[in-house]
Amino acid sequence: MSVVIDISDVPLDRISFAVSPLAELGAVLHVLAESAHHPGLHEWATETTASLSPDLADRLHEADLLWRSTRSDLFLPGSGAASLGEELDALDRLDDDYFVAAAVEISCTTSFARPGPSPLHDPEDRRRALELAAARGPRQAAFADRLLEDPQAVRAWLRSLLAQCEQAFFGDVWQRVRNQLVADARHKTQILRHQGLERALAAVSPAISLDAARSRIVIDKLQDGRLTGTAAGLVFLPTAFGWPHLVIRDAHGDRTVIQYPAALPDVPPSLPLETVQRRLEAVAHPVRLRLCRTLARGAHSTKELADAYRLTPPEVSRHLAVLKKAGLIKTRREGRYVLHELDLQLISRLGPDLLGNALR
Repeated sequence: MSVVIDISDVPLDRISFAVSPLAELGAVLHVLAESAHHPGLHEWATETTASLSPDLADRLHEADLLWRSTRSDLFLPGSGAASLGEELDALDRLDDDYFVAAAVEISCTTSFARPGPSPLHDPEDRRRALELAAARGPRQAAFADRLLEDPQAVRAWLRSLLAQCEQAFFGDVWQRVRNQLVADARHKTQILRHQGLERALAAVSPAISLDAARSRIVIDKLQDGRLTGTAAGLVFLPTAFGWPHLVIRDAHGDRTVIQYPAALPDVPPSLPLETVQRRLEAVAHPVRLRLCRTLARGAHSTKELADAYRLTPPEVSRHLAVLKKAGLIKTRREGRYVLHELDLQLISRLGPDLLGNALR
């Protein structure tokens, strides 16, 4: 599984790195809403949430369908800006159809939705938007309903909310992380200019690569998606609050946006999804699962395993071959015997590697 961005029609000089306070605010609001995704920021999220006024906390809960499980396109602008106010001004210039469609484009689908009729004008699209919002809770459903009934009033309400966030906590956050993000964007820009796109993508994330034809960016995610870049370009936005997520916006003809973690915590990187899937499939078979139980306790020969489980040596060998191909067992020779043993370190990484791919 992967998200593939066709960049055949994207000029290299239209691929850039920038910083966006609005995108960072979206990442921060997601952390506050889903702190379990970000264990390294749990203490910060707890302290910040406790410091919020009841009014602000209530308003954030009401609008959290914009950033909780899926990030609204409104928080992934196609260019950076010096201040949050400038980006909020840019949001004000969007027409109601685009703004509302971006706000209510919420779904648990793993693919990228194509732009459809405006929920302001199309009854079926409106019904679906309200139904999806209702699944997130009654407060969120009421927010979506008000947005569809009076978009101008809710847009003003949302701008006021984001400005209140800046005053309450995000202003301090942005002052603290801005220089880090600017330095990261500048560094990646230098790599892009002097070493090329392939090296720049590798510097962004080990989960991002350039295909052999150099016409597609491939992002290793537990998700399927096909996006087509345009002459408008592609922009990468670093975030200090994003790990472990890689967030992608299909701008439907505008600039495609990728928000990536500017710094990674001191933990082993998640393995490629293909490797994780192969290992899960290897231990899913009931016979191999029983063999793993024995091999976790020590090294054993094929004959020992065959006798213990009343299998033929060729049957055991076939199962061991699957486990070995998945990299889950180690072998060594003792005299005329070959002994097999479970790699406990790799087995212990199965859960974190699966979670890392799921959250990426």
